[in-house]
Amino acid sequence: MDAMQLVRTAGRSGLLRPLRPDRYINAARALRQHGTTLAGACVSAAALYGRDTAIIDNNGSTTYARLHERTNALAHALSNHGVQEGTTVALLARNQAPFVEASVALSKIGAHILLLNTSMAAAQLRDVCDREQPSLIIFNEEFTELVSELNESIQCVNTFTTSNWASSHTSAPLPAPKRAGRTIILTSGTTGIPKGANRGAPRASTATFGMLEAIPYHRGEPMLIAAPLFHAWGFAHLAIAFALGCPIVLQPNFDPRDTITAIATHRVGILVAVPIMLRRMLDTAGSPTTNNLNTNSLRLVPLSGSAIPAGLAEAFMDQFGEVVYNLYGSTEVGSATVATPNDLRAAPGTAGCPPQGVELRIYDDHDALLEPGGTGRIFVRSALLFDGYTNGDTKAVIDGFMSTGDVGHLDAQGRLFVDGRDDDMIISGGENVYPREVEDLLAKHPEITEAAVVGVDDLDFGQRLCAYVVRTGDSQLSDQDVRAYVRDHLARYKVPRDVVFLDALPRNPTGKVLKRALL
Repeated sequence: MDAMQLVRTAGRSGLLRPLRPDRYINAARALRQHGTTLAGACVSAAALYGRDTAIIDNNGSTTYARLHERTNALAHALSNHGVQEGTTVALLARNQAPFVEASVALSKIGAHILLLNTSMAAAQLRDVCDREQPSLIIFNEEFTELVSELNESIQCVNTFTTSNWASSHTSAPLPAPKRAGRTIILTSGTTGIPKGANRGAPRASTATFGMLEAIPYHRGEPMLIAAPLFHAWGFAHLAIAFALGCPIVLQPNFDPRDTITAIATHRVGILVAVPIMLRRMLDTAGSPTTNNLNTNSLRLVPLSGSAIPAGLAEAFMDQFGEVVYNLYGSTEVGSATVATPNDLRAAPGTAGCPPQGVELRIYDDHDALLEPGGTGRIFVRSALLFDGYTNGDTKAVIDGFMSTGDVGHLDAQGRLFVDGRDDDMIISGGENVYPREVEDLLAKHPEITEAAVVGVDDLDFGQRLCAYVVRTGDSQLSDQDVRAYVRDHLARYKVPRDVVFLDALPRNPTGKVLKRALL
């Protein structure tokens, strides 16, 4: 991206607009002192947009100037309780203002932030804390019993207390830390022990502006972050919202009716979500409680976190307009591709194309580069790659390109299609089957809401396909009907031998299907 294109992108998004020179000077000073950390983004936003609304949640609203003051006060309080530069602090909290305040305050100190999944079981929480060794955990009061089982060496403070600290300590500015703290984001999953992925301060880069070019965010537009803030997708949007001076609308738990109501009430222009949320919103749209709500302010629905089921983007856009931007990436590689509404209409199921500043390659199992059409392992290169896992491991790298852990292919237009995880492939009777192809087909059936396909052991074929299917409410679809439908559209070896009907598929908070729970 050349200099003129950078200027055009910044201008289109509203980053360049007439303001008093002292505001720009103070914002530049903040970024020079704190860098492109969450602290730097908050201090810069206070300088540029001080009187504008920063956060709206179920307890009210606050401005960017007030957020800056409260996070200064909370940072002083945390320092008085032993949190210093390089200290690891865990955060177990819902999408509310205290989560944002704690994250910014810790960034101002230079502490490392460990983001914990709010769906964790007690044993998993203990295992993660034993590995990451936080000295303090900040938690919502609802998790009191859960954190009571942690090692006594971990100090526990609830967000009610931290909110009081933010109201009762000095709001004087803090000296910038010598080194920025890291954000430790856990890889997806609610069973087993997820890995901790180190992410440093986001680097201003061509890849960053490439995302602004691909997804047309705009300054000051209300942004509802429905995706969990403990997940990379939700957390990244705090920095994006700060940079653009957007009012951030937060709800502690996702509810489709509440979300549609919030869009209408706050004139939300940007809904940051994961795919399963769109399905639930579609199921709710048109109900008596939402039918008369005006959602025409909605302009962007950037999605990530899990694969988007076949037909979902088109169905959502038929209801809410051409608003869906599907981002493919991971905690490890950052943003890899973006599918625009035009992409999703022209090539349903695509993950889109790499934005400027991001390169993508498909390699076979022997590390040879594949041409468009060839299915292989997906690798990405950009300035957004992570810094490795906290246990010292990292992802496979070839010529500077990092593995996403997925397999896929490119079409003739350079659009990516993700076929599945590289460890998801089912080998049945010597034939390779990627479950995503069968799942997408099943999702197109008018009597199927969603489906997941896994491989199970088979004495004759090594593995056979088993489909877990959620039928529409009044459907009488049988297992024979499901098999016949697949047989009519795909090769015989891709037909599930087993079909199991469920009321719902097990999912984690980011919407990924927990296939291990199906086996």
